[in-house]
Amino acid sequence: MTTVTDAAAERAGAPVRRGRSWIEDWNPDDERFWAARGRRVAARNLACSILTEHLGFSVWLLWSIAVLNLPKAGISLSVGQTLWLTTLPNLVGAALRVPYTFAPARFGGRNFTIVSALLLLVPCGLFVWAIEHPSIPYWALLVVAATTGLGGGNFASSMANITHFYPVRRQGLPLGLNAAGGNLGTSTTQLLMPPLIVAAGLAAVGWVWMPLVLVAAVVAYFFMNNLSRASAAYGFGEMAASARDRQTVVMSVLYVGTFGSFIGYSFSFGVLIKNQFPEVTGSHFIWLGAFAGSLARPFGGWLADRFGGARVTMANFLAMGAGVAAVAGAVRAGSWPVFLGAFLLVFVATGIGNGSTYKMIPAIFRTRALAGAVSDEEGAVAAARRAGAAAIGLISAVGAAGGVLIQQAFRISIERTGSIGAALLILAGFYAVCLALTWFCYLRRGGGARVFAEARV
Repeated sequence: MTTVTDAAAERAGAPVRRGRSWIEDWNPDDERFWAARGRRVAARNLACSILTEHLGFSVWLLWSIAVLNLPKAGISLSVGQTLWLTTLPNLVGAALRVPYTFAPARFGGRNFTIVSALLLLVPCGLFVWAIEHPSIPYWALLVVAATTGLGGGNFASSMANITHFYPVRRQGLPLGLNAAGGNLGTSTTQLLMPPLIVAAGLAAVGWVWMPLVLVAAVVAYFFMNNLSRASAAYGFGEMAASARDRQTVVMSVLYVGTFGSFIGYSFSFGVLIKNQFPEVTGSHFIWLGAFAGSLARPFGGWLADRFGGARVTMANFLAMGAGVAAVAGAVRAGSWPVFLGAFLLVFVATGIGNGSTYKMIPAIFRTRALAGAVSDEEGAVAAARRAGAAAIGLISAVGAAGGVLIQQAFRISIERTGSIGAALLILAGFYAVCLALTWFCYLRRGGGARVFAEARV
């Protein structure tokens, strides 16, 4: 495994950490270091991170497919109760993203990846137990569903860790790939679980992930690294300061629009199909949305690297608003083909937006820091990395929580009107607000947004 020797660490003035898994000197922004060894080490850690995050999303979304098959297991629920079973995992996953953001810095990225992978055994085991005991009360079912939120927390720790392995100017694509690999776990669950349920029963949905989780933990143990510079990167002080930062607030709203939409639609898509088009077998199509959105995410990161995250994000919100308006029209017309096509367009747009907004976060803090730096540019960049990493944790948590709001909007719309049309039109209006916010804060040529517009954030 590639690490710096203790002697080299001492010459560099860095503290020597125990174990070969720690890398003491890491400077990806140095071109020679990056070409000589940085790129290879970063790519290896990225690949391992993607595996664990993929399984995290797979477990997180267990109930999105399970709820469609609960009657076969002897569990009958109302539409509202069903949506709560898919909402609670989202809520817990969002809350866990805050502590999970700190975990790589506190314990080491490799170390916490191992722990976070093994924790996925808990919701898998409880899922099997719940399905094998269909007479359990509804509140117990909610508790079991809540534990799958552990998989949602993995995203924050993985992204915060991988951020430190790559140069700021090249983070769009690797962060997009890391996130896409995780997001694909959503469609993996929704695509592969229905035939597994037919062949082996609903409980198999819990059993199948356990050996894979163990494999991921072993892979992380042998092939990942901890970065000493990341272990001192930020703490609760930086996150508290970030929570008061205007840029964190703005980007949180935008990330609700992109990732909140992606995860909210992913959790709800099967229920929405069943409610609006009961004649359609939802399990045949539920996976398509998350699959399309996941594949689009690295493309969004690449576009942001090339054209600027703010420009891509603004165009993306325009597409999302048009997409949900088309879905609402399909609902009124009762057209299943238009409904599916328009929803897939929305999913693709959420993926592109996820990639572009995540590119914007470190770029915003770096651009602002350099604009205010008088002499110590290196110190300003280091401070920007700490602020950006802390902001990512908060923004990812708020974004996931936004998915809860979207799910609840659908629940209320269905219960009060019998249709999702009202919720969709409200969402279209929200995307219009996000579009205007992106332009006002990062693209207009006057006022405080000028520095960001000229830097192509």
